[in-house]
Amino acid sequence: MSDLQPRFLKGKTASVIAMKLTRKQPRLGVDRGPIYLVEAGLVDQLKELGWNVNFDGHHQFEEITTADDPPIGKLKNPRFVSRVCESVAQVVGGHAKKGELPVTLGGDHSLAMGTISGTLDAHPNACVIWIDAHADINTSETTESGNIHGMPVSFLLGLGDKVDEFAWYIGLRDIDAGEKKILKDNKIRAFSMHEVDKYGIGKVVEMADLPIHLSFDVDALDPSVAPSTGTPVRGGLTFREGHYICEALWETGLLVALDLMEVNPSLADAASVKQTVAVGCSLVRSALG
Repeated sequence: MSDLQPRFLKGKTASVIAMKLTRKQPRLGVDRGPIYLVEAGLVDQLKELGWNVNFDGHHQFEEITTADDPPIGKLKNPRFVSRVCESVAQVVGGHAKKGELPVTLGGDHSLAMGTISGTLDAHPNACVIWIDAHADINTSETTESGNIHGMPVSFLLGLGDKVDEFAWYIGLRDIDAGEKKILKDNKIRAFSMHEVDKYGIGKVVEMADLPIHLSFDVDALDPSVAPSTGTPVRGGLTFREGHYICEALWETGLLVALDLMEVNPSLADAASVKQTVAVGCSLVRSALG
């Protein structure tokens, strides 16, 4: 148990927000990831670390209906994604404004459009550390698939508008050509596995001095570490590197929000699912001390 008091929070209250959601990508099953994480005992594990934990069940968004949701250009399910992310932003922002630390369990990574918007509503100067095998910064023009879970960062940055805050990407491996140009044009610091290997993960992490929203996609980890995820890419972060990131960010005292995304228990055998869920819980514990 850590005695560290987060600088931008009021006490140590974590609000676990479990997002049971399916309609954003073709690889079904990612909606069950949060259920598995909670059933693995994550809430009690955080209490054992000294946190007061709010958890009011799984958010399913049954009230959001989009019976007629044709593509807009290439974008798939655009209205549903927009409405869900708006609701997520309100939930996350509400907790953050009370000085609590929102811990959002997803679900696919497009939910970060909502979680980060909610954080910025409470902490306008927050920076984002985006841990992912993919840049997720395609726009409606550069996307090949039309899947919005590959676009959340471009939406958050205003689709090419001037970037006032910055985003880091640690563990990038699978980047589309259009995304590379966007990263370069907007002067966004992006650290690939080459930089991680060259400098060490510690040098990559140690620069932040603002409220931090950590958005962690488990596919940033090598598939040997977290096999049960929708878009694994070989050559990723090791178990230790992933945990070092979380531990180092906790030690800054700057963390104000955490996402853990893309645990998909439908894509692997039982042992691999158990391994990935255990790693996911361990990452959250590391980020919270």
